[in-house]
Amino acid sequence: MARLLRMPEVAANAVEAVLCEWPISENTPFRSKDAIATVETEKAVVDVPADADGVILKTLVPAGAVVEVGAPIALLGEPGEVVEDLAALLVELGVSSAPEQSTPVPAPGGPTASRLPAAVVADPPATPLATVGATGVRIFSSPLARRLAREAGLSIADLKGSGPGGRIVRRDVEQMAQAPPMSHHHRAMAPQSGSSVPPSAAAAAYVDIPHTRMRRAIAARLSESTRDAPHFLLRGTARVDKLLKLRARLNDCAAVSVSVNDLVVTAAARAHVLVPAMNVIWTPDAVRSFGAVDISVAVATDRGLVTPVLRGVEKMTLSAVAAASRDLVDRARSGQLQQGELEGGTLTVTNLGMFGTEDFAAIINPPQSAILAVGAALEKPVATKGRLRVGTVMSFTLSVDHRPIDGAAAAQWMAAFISLLQEPVRILL
Repeated sequence: MARLLRMPEVAANAVEAVLCEWPISENTPFRSKDAIATVETEKAVVDVPADADGVILKTLVPAGAVVEVGAPIALLGEPGEVVEDLAALLVELGVSSAPEQSTPVPAPGGPTASRLPAAVVADPPATPLATVGATGVRIFSSPLARRLAREAGLSIADLKGSGPGGRIVRRDVEQMAQAPPMSHHHRAMAPQSGSSVPPSAAAAAYVDIPHTRMRRAIAARLSESTRDAPHFLLRGTARVDKLLKLRARLNDCAAVSVSVNDLVVTAAARAHVLVPAMNVIWTPDAVRSFGAVDISVAVATDRGLVTPVLRGVEKMTLSAVAAASRDLVDRARSGQLQQGELEGGTLTVTNLGMFGTEDFAAIINPPQSAILAVGAALEKPVATKGRLRVGTVMSFTLSVDHRPIDGAAAAQWMAAFISLLQEPVRILL
């Protein structure tokens, strides 16, 4: 029996989301758990899985539309089901068959899109739009491809389509975005031959890169953090020669490669157990203390910074932390994280050591109460019993929200954390 597929609440308290793409076209059968729609929230791109086998009888909103949570987005049928009068069925299900025009509005980070109300009406499925290239040939592209191209600063006219009939699709934009910079054809950066533009004006040329929904969300969240959370910073250094030797020994026999960051995350979780006053967040009515230790790991992606959460780290073995971290990082970079994997936690670990950054401070990711900035492991002169030696040292900066956490508790945590790194066998206990 035919039924409506509605826009899910993929993010807590979300009122709308962008319908990015229909991975399965109309009248194409799908199986249970197949991704039948792709939705973009402020934090991630999420696939909507089918809850049973079936077929998409009709899509009700075009790709690229901003849709309210709960609004119908497609008409689904049983496997092999055929409906002769779709318009009548939609009316029977409470969806008007007479399209009501909505005012186009700019979707954050994307091209103009229709903001569709909860009483959404049936609408023709998304069709590729045509762009006229320099040779006068019409170039067809999907709505998602046009949005991604705009975000990447690419021109649709410069892309070659691999979709049906030469249509430009998502993979074409992603391949071009990963190509060397000279292939991106930023013609605006240099004046044309014979141009009257003076050299000073040419040097001042620029390209505006539209904000994505994720970039807007990051900006809003960090602005909120610096405005509402009174930050204070603690800095510490750890001699990590023993830590690096332990890592080398573990990787000689471990099935999963253990990174320095995995050791840092595990040590941070152990420190939270030793100093439970750090495993808290601020709420309007109380300081909320947690029993389990959930830690976010900052991951840089093409779309922006995301912070997926490792849950129950205090009970995980080091190899389990390494495997879970690698899985989250891989899926973060491919845009396959689920919204729930980006929520929760009391501490974020952000590591710029791989870029050679020696020391830095980070902004707390609300509603968490702290963030640990990890610098590079560098050889430095170290004084031991009055004698100078060369040792490997790492610098750490802990940014703390002073509302739920006092300075003394944060200092105790930093001392416990540094001690664990310098005697790393304790991390394994």
